[in-house]
Amino acid sequence: MEVSQVTLSIIVPTYNELDNPKRLINEIMRYLPDGTFEVIFVDDSSDERSIEWLNALCKTYPFVRLFHRVQERGLGSAVVRGLELACGEWIAVMDADLQHPASVLPEMMRALSAGYDVVIPSRFVPGGSDGGLSLPRKWISFTARLIGRLALKRLRKVSDPTSGFFMMKRAVIEGVALRPVGWKILIEILARGSYTLILEIPYTFEARAFCESKMSLYEQWNYLRHLGRLILDSPEERRVYLFALVGASGVFVNELFYDVLIHLQVALWIAGMLSGFIAMVTNFVLNDRLTWVDARAGQAHRRFLKYVITSLIGIAISTVVLSFLAYGERVNSLYANGAGIAVATVWNFYINNFWTWRKKHRVVDIVISSVGTSTEIR
Repeated sequence: MEVSQVTLSIIVPTYNELDNPKRLINEIMRYLPDGTFEVIFVDDSSDERSIEWLNALCKTYPFVRLFHRVQERGLGSAVVRGLELACGEWIAVMDADLQHPASVLPEMMRALSAGYDVVIPSRFVPGGSDGGLSLPRKWISFTARLIGRLALKRLRKVSDPTSGFFMMKRAVIEGVALRPVGWKILIEILARGSYTLILEIPYTFEARAFCESKMSLYEQWNYLRHLGRLILDSPEERRVYLFALVGASGVFVNELFYDVLIHLQVALWIAGMLSGFIAMVTNFVLNDRLTWVDARAGQAHRRFLKYVITSLIGIAISTVVLSFLAYGERVNSLYANGAGIAVATVWNFYINNFWTWRKKHRVVDIVISSVGTSTEIR
């Protein structure tokens, strides 16, 4: 097949799939026109029978390509290898086990043609279903999605961020260094890729036709490792965690200097004021150097002034919440104070993020549209 004719590259990782790839090819050929696509199987040292099926497909169909890996293992890295081999400007990723229906591919292509950057068939938009999963797998999938959304900001508007079935324009990952751990390659692309429009379309996740699932406790551990790596690699994603750590260090600094000043027989109110100010300064320096290291612009003293104003308003908010809960609602003063601190912390983070360390170039909003609902989430 002429490389220039290929519009769509379909990457299919395989491991001991027997004749599933043959069945998948038959399904793809039912729905896509000849000469416009290629299928790249990236195999992780499957058994001899599975390899025989894959080799037979390569000999039979000119649009089928096979890359056999010996040294590497893992679905995520297999997809990355497939991306390196892909010729199409549009790239799809799907499983070989027939749980991802090829019938959805034309609709995904139409969406890219209409201007969307990433298309994700979702089990969780109206019209979709995850009926192909057993109840335990559904709980595992739900937990994984929940943890992913809590950990990574870019996943929060996507209903099915752990899906292994998606299509995207090549430009989404052009020049991006992908470093997946384990299976969930889509979260890697969503976290690191460059895009503005995502479309989710409903589909039914089918029961596995043949062979066994490769899900294991080790892969679940890899998922957590993957999330951790994405947080550490992204200034945007790790910001809230660093802010919390800096805040905790500020409590330690405050208490330390307060104790020192009291032992020096400084007046109580002066010791409290000075220790609070010192903690505020150290928190600013740490946030400036760590939390918002990628967003420092302008003069430091201006950022410090904004930080102080934000913090003072935060103290006022905390005091109001404390007073309202303790005096008005008769809440235990310790719990009321904790609630005040929590509200003030949220205030401090968001105002500092959008004012004190406001970046000149903001990440463009993601639009996710669910087919069948005519609803857009912005």
